[in-house]
Amino acid sequence: MTAFRFSRVAMLRRSRAMVSSTRLWKSRLVFWTGALAIGAISVGFAKAADFAQRTFATFAGTEEFRYAPLLITPLGFVLCAWLAWRYFPGTQGSGIPQAIAARHLRDVPDRGGMLSLRIAVGKVFLTVAGMFCGASIGREGPTVQVGASIMMLSGRFGGIAEGRGLILAGSAAGIAAAFNTPLAGIVFAIEEMSRSYKARTNGIVLSTVIIAGVASLAILGNYTYFGKSHVVLDQARDWVLVLSCGLAGGVMGAIFSRGVLSVSRRMRRWRGASPRSKMLLLALVAGIITAIVGVGSGGETWGTGYEQARSAIEGEAPPASFFLFKLISTLVATVSGIPGGLFAPSLSVGAGLGSSVALALGSDIGLAAILGMAAYFAGVTQAPMTAIVIIIEMTGGHDIIVPVMAAAMLGYGTARVITPEPLYAALSRPFIADALRQVRAREAALRAAEKAAEAAMETTSAAPEPGAPQPPARG
Repeated sequence: MTAFRFSRVAMLRRSRAMVSSTRLWKSRLVFWTGALAIGAISVGFAKAADFAQRTFATFAGTEEFRYAPLLITPLGFVLCAWLAWRYFPGTQGSGIPQAIAARHLRDVPDRGGMLSLRIAVGKVFLTVAGMFCGASIGREGPTVQVGASIMMLSGRFGGIAEGRGLILAGSAAGIAAAFNTPLAGIVFAIEEMSRSYKARTNGIVLSTVIIAGVASLAILGNYTYFGKSHVVLDQARDWVLVLSCGLAGGVMGAIFSRGVLSVSRRMRRWRGASPRSKMLLLALVAGIITAIVGVGSGGETWGTGYEQARSAIEGEAPPASFFLFKLISTLVATVSGIPGGLFAPSLSVGAGLGSSVALALGSDIGLAAILGMAAYFAGVTQAPMTAIVIIIEMTGGHDIIVPVMAAAMLGYGTARVITPEPLYAALSRPFIADALRQVRAREAALRAAEKAAEAAMETTSAAPEPGAPQPPARG
């Protein structure tokens, strides 16, 4: 009984100390400010990206400028790649691999230069610039890197030492604010970013997602990303559609993932001793392919593909070839070296794939689009729980949660057989290797400087002092 009273008194004292501690409240205030900033910046990022995408689509859709993208898009790719290489290194690609790599580099100063205010600014600016030239990219993956960078900066100001927890929280808040899907942000943090869930970081993740979500809702209001879907699975033959979409989504997702990894590894070896010129050549080729596919498809593949995905969910199928053209455009943009994500383009590929399957089977297009999104997204990322939650939250399709779960798990299982290595985890390894090489190079240079200093000191101590008697010369 005495021990219990002592424990209770100790807990009360600790609670009072935590409530009255100026240092802790300062840390919380800075932390909450960072979370609010993620929500506000995500909204601004979304508006800028939507404006850029609409502007380019309107421009390229006019008859007199129909073929202008054949020049503008390749030059835009080259400019974005050069700016990323010259002024904003570390912003290339989605940004999720950089955030994953930074979580592994707990002992590397500045997390290997992958998370910073400069990178956050460059990521937003160059992603929007990529959309201004028609690249098949999204803003959701970049928002993860931006959110993690903001939380790391807030942690430095507030004296919060748990860097890995801050990266996890910022990444989750980025996804939650970008899609207005708070549960998906939490699941993404658990499944994709950490592959585990630790009690010491769950409070940080939850509070950051909530605060960032409140900031986003205060500006944009309550909405679902793709509107409200009212489709249901009410026939036994619809399970054939679930099976078909699940398998097709998994196969195509694995093909995309394997294609990205294969091209990225080959390009990494090919760049060799002259990385800048070859990097710009790669961006040029990617821009040319994007322009040809975009013009050839009548402008269907520009940007995120949001309009096509929403139309498919509402029952209006895009052209049967849309998903294949969009997959090619997204693949070349992903490996081109320009900043930009693949979340939204992947969802549009999945919606197009599902609607094509529905046309072949004579099934409901809206239902098939949602199932295709879940299966393909799970196949690309190999994160089925994130796919399930994000699709349900974005479409409001709670009546079909079981079919969506089945399609996502089928897509994940199929992709896992074809490509065992998860895409983002594999893409994060070169960033980890580069950061560790830089650390070892700095350590080697420091050791060499220390040895040179020791040698200089030994030489100085061995030399005779000025004015000291010299030994007599022999002979």
